[in-house]
Amino acid sequence: MTGRARPPRARMLTAREIALDILTRVETEGAYSNLLLNERLRSLKPAPQEAALATELTYGTIQRLLTLDYFLDRYVKKGIAKLEPWVRALLRLSLYQLLYMPRIPEHAAVSEAVAIAKRRGHAGIAGVVNGTLRTMLRERDKLKLPEGLPAAERISLAESHPRWLVERWIGAFGEATAEAMCRANNEPPRISARVNRLRGTRESLLDELRAGGRDAAPSEVSRDGIVVAGGGNLALTDWYASGRLSVQDESSMLVAEAVAPEPGMNVLDACAAPGGKASHLAERMGDRGAVWACDVHEHKVALLQAHAERLGLSSLRPVLSDARELSGRFGPESFDRVLLDAPCSGLGVLRRKPDARWRKTPDEIRSLTGLQKELLDSVAGLVAPGGLLVYSTCTTEPEENELQVRAFLQRHPQYRLSPFPADSLPPGLDGGSGTVSILPHMYGTDGFFIARMQKGPAL
Repeated sequence: MTGRARPPRARMLTAREIALDILTRVETEGAYSNLLLNERLRSLKPAPQEAALATELTYGTIQRLLTLDYFLDRYVKKGIAKLEPWVRALLRLSLYQLLYMPRIPEHAAVSEAVAIAKRRGHAGIAGVVNGTLRTMLRERDKLKLPEGLPAAERISLAESHPRWLVERWIGAFGEATAEAMCRANNEPPRISARVNRLRGTRESLLDELRAGGRDAAPSEVSRDGIVVAGGGNLALTDWYASGRLSVQDESSMLVAEAVAPEPGMNVLDACAAPGGKASHLAERMGDRGAVWACDVHEHKVALLQAHAERLGLSSLRPVLSDARELSGRFGPESFDRVLLDAPCSGLGVLRRKPDARWRKTPDEIRSLTGLQKELLDSVAGLVAPGGLLVYSTCTTEPEENELQVRAFLQRHPQYRLSPFPADSLPPGLDGGSGTVSILPHMYGTDGFFIARMQKGPAL
C-alpha cells in the first residue's frame, strides 16, 4: 500500500478519527492508549456520545486485535502487515464495528471508513478500504475460526489474547477457567467507589448518588464498596472532591479486610502509591494511629499527600523511600501491620489496560518475582511479634502469588499463614487458608491475590 497521509483539516474530529489517531500512535510510538485517550478527550472536548464511541472503538479494537488481524489477513491482498499503520488501524476499527458493535449499521461503519480514507489518503486507499470491508460483509459467514483447533490456539484467537498467556493460564487453572478469564478481560470494567465512612455512611452516599441520577448499588464484594452503572467518571464529581468517596476496584478493597487495622495502630504501606489502600486503612482506623505510606517517586508521594488532604486523613503520613531501604528508616519490629502491595505483572487488570496484554512477556514475570522476593525479605523484620504482614498483587500468576508466599514462609519460619477475619470476604471466597485468589471472571472485578501472614505467637 502506498500514499502519504494528509493531516486532517481544522474541524471537529469524529469519534472514529479520534480512535484512529490513538490506535496509530499506540502502534507506531508505543503510546499508552488510556493516557492518550484521556488527553485527547480533554483537549478536543467531543460531545459525550462521541467520547463514548471513541473510547469503545479504541479499547475494543486493541482488545480484539488478534482476532481482527486474523480475519483481515485473509482479505488484504498482500497481508495487513504491508499496509501503512493508519490504514491498518482504520481497517481494524471498522471491522471491530462490523463484528462487535451490532448497534452500528454496517453501511455507516463502511461509509465512514471510506470517507476517512479519502480525507487522509487518496482515492486508491479509499478503494482498498471500501473493497476489503464490503467483501468481508458479503462473506460474513466465512468469518469464523476453523474447527478443531488446539485449545490454546482456539481461545487465543477467539478471545484475542497472546497464545503464551493462554497456555500459561490453561496450565495453571484449566481450559474452562482460562477461557472464562479471557472472556472477562474483554468486558468493560465496572465503575466502583469506596465510601469514606469518616464522612458518612454507605447508605447515605447511595441515596445521594441515586438522587443525583446515578444507578448506584452496594457492592457484593466489599462492605465499603459502591457499584455505579453508567455514571461517568466519579473522580470528576463533587462527592470525590469533598472526600466522600474514592474510586477503587472492589477486589482491592479486600486488602483492608486482610490487614484488619485497629484505631491507634502503627501501620506501614510499603508501596503505597497511588494511595487507595493506604487511605482505606486510615479510614478503617478512624484516623487514629499512623499509616506510613511509602513510595520511591517524589511525584507519587505528592499524590499520597493530596489524597490525605482530600479525605481529611491526618493519620496518613506520606514517606519518600525505596521500600527496600525502609529497614534503615524504621526500627525493627516497629509496626503492628505491614502491607506490601507489590509491583507485579498486572495480568489481573487487563480489562482496564487494553494494551497490556500485548506488552507483557514471560521474561517480565520472571524479573518481577525477583523484585517481589527482595521486597518481602526487606519488610519482614519491620513487623512486631504477633503482627501481620499482608502481601497483595493485582496479577493472576502463581509464581508471583502462591509460590512467592510459599517460598517466603520457608525462608522466614517465624511467619505463618493466618485466616481472614470472619465475614470479611464475599460469598464463595474462602479465606481460611490465609490466602485468596480472585480471578477476573468470578465477581466481575479485577483479578487479585492477597496473603495474610502472622509473625510469631497468635494475637
